[in-house]
Amino acid sequence: MNAFYHLCFVVRDIGQATEDLTRTLGVTWSPVRAGTLGDWDYEIVFSTDGPPFFEVIHGPAGSPWDATEGSRFDHIGYWSKDVVTDKQRLADRGAPIEFDSCPYGRSFTYHRLDSIGARIELVDLAVQPGFRDTWAKDAAPMPPLVLGDP
Repeated sequence: MNAFYHLCFVVRDIGQATEDLTRTLGVTWSPVRAGTLGDWDYEIVFSTDGPPFFEVIHGPAGSPWDATEGSRFDHIGYWSKDVVTDKQRLADRGAPIEFDSCPYGRSFTYHRLDSIGARIELVDLAVQPGFRDTWAKDAAPMPPLVLGDP
């Protein structure tokens, strides 16, 4: 089985969500950071322990992290050595691309898997050193997803 590196929750209130996860499960957090993708400003945070990590995102209505209908489990994140090839393989296997960040100058994709009510995220392995520097300084290198031919 391939190792995922994070589980993500899209939330209405990032402070409340992280406080609740800390109180109930003892999760510790890196500082919340602001980000922008296209016209969307968002807030994001990762737990300090992992992998796997918890990721919590708060984004505006209409964004890939829209929580206007309520907070939810959103996706399972995997590293990919080749996002272009892997995103097509997932789509061919019944997990269509729901959002592709490549037109925004980033390299991650979300794929809908309706049977679990969530998405799969592919993130370019090339950005893992930056992820580790920002969110997980003590984390060992994490392996990429391996998708053989169907």
